[in-house]
Amino acid sequence: MSSEVVPSESTTFWQSIQRAQATIHSLSLILGPLPEPLTFSENPTISLLHDANISHDISSRLHHPNSGSGDDNLCRWLYDTFQSTDPGLQLVVLNFLPTIIRVYLSRVVSQKSLAGFEAILLAFYAHETVIRGGEPLTVILPNLTNPSVYHEAKVPTKSKAVDLNIAILSPALEPCGTVRSTKRARIIGVALELYYSKIHDMPLTSKQEFCEFCVDWAGHNRSLEEEKQSNPNSDVSCADQQEEMIQVKGGEEEHKKKGRRIPLPWELFQPILRIVGHCLLGNSNSEELKEVALIAVQCLHLRALHDMNPQAILASRSLLRLAKMPSDTIFKPHLVSDSSDLTASQLASND
Repeated sequence: MSSEVVPSESTTFWQSIQRAQATIHSLSLILGPLPEPLTFSENPTISLLHDANISHDISSRLHHPNSGSGDDNLCRWLYDTFQSTDPGLQLVVLNFLPTIIRVYLSRVVSQKSLAGFEAILLAFYAHETVIRGGEPLTVILPNLTNPSVYHEAKVPTKSKAVDLNIAILSPALEPCGTVRSTKRARIIGVALELYYSKIHDMPLTSKQEFCEFCVDWAGHNRSLEEEKQSNPNSDVSCADQQEEMIQVKGGEEEHKKKGRRIPLPWELFQPILRIVGHCLLGNSNSEELKEVALIAVQCLHLRALHDMNPQAILASRSLLRLAKMPSDTIFKPHLVSDSSDLTASQLASND
């Protein structure tokens, strides 16, 4: 009778190290020689994730005019690295999701092949499809038909159990092998939901760039100064926030990273606002991140008003009001470990 041999923790650890070193070596064939401290790091995956120079080099190549095609070696490396199923290496790929989405959406109207970008997005989507197992992401809301535990009920309690109030955060996923125009927003939205589930492990620069990209995606339908003059009591009226917005926009123009206004259906708006909400109200000590996140929320709120989207208006306005509250009055949710951990932190991003 044979029995399977379970690998020890040390064996698994060294296998992970070897897998990371092989991944770094394959990346060096694309970027050129990499720093030796990275190659011989005790934890090469973490070192790769937080190496600012390599991240900048990869982002620059993703912005290249010819990037994203089916024969793009960097896209193939990102795809293969994510498919390795190593959690640490998957974080490395997720780190570049904001850049991939930004470049992809800015070129999707062109006739160029973007099979490389689409393969990566489909890999994220397939990963979430397997994890969710055909079930939607749901959360149970308080049912006001039940008597309060703090008060004596005036009406006798019903004998049968009251139906639960179940809200769907994200519908069940269906397998998808290609990125069609009718499914594009849903596929990208699911990728953003995956990014949100791992946001506590994302480098600060990735989250900061995402918020800056949101300013471009929302578009400048009306400047914050115009909104302040037309409605002094508006949630977006603040003179110093207008100045911050100009600084961020000027910085982007300085680096020649002009974005493009994109359609924002609820499938995209909800996960975007959830991520920005974490950056704004999360436990980060970076004031710069919170400032750019606030600007992003303001632009998203103006975009929601422009599109007359009730769900988006309510969610973005609630987030702006939470941002105005003193920090000591805002409930700090515990860390979200994965996409199935539906806690109050996800609700806070939707309120």
